[in-house]
Amino acid sequence: MLLSDSLQFGVQSAETTPKSAAETKKTPSKTDRLDINTASAKDLKAIRGINETQAKKIIEGRPYKRRNELISKKIIPQETFDKIKEQITVKQASKG
Repeated sequence: MLLSDSLQFGVQSAETTPKSAAETKKTPSKTDRLDINTASAKDLKAIRGINETQAKKIIEGRPYKRRNELISKKIIPQETFDKIKEQITVKQASKG
C-alpha cells in the first residue's frame, strides 16, 4: 500500500515578497524630488531625459523660482519637461 502526502507548504523568499505601496510608487514624493537650484550636474544627469549639456544649462540658469522656468528660459524642451516635472522641485533659499 502506497501513501502519498498531498500537503503542500507555500514559502515566499524575500525576493518574491509583495512590496509595500511606498516601494512600488513611481512618482517621487515632494520630499524625494531633486531641487534644481542645488543639484549637482551628476544628480541632474541621473534624471532620465537630462543629458550633460542640459544639466550644465540648468546649473548656469540658476536660480529658479518655478520648475517651468526650465521651459521659459529655453533650458529644456516642453517634451522633456513633461517627462521630468514630477521628479524635480524648486526650493526657495531661506531668507536669513
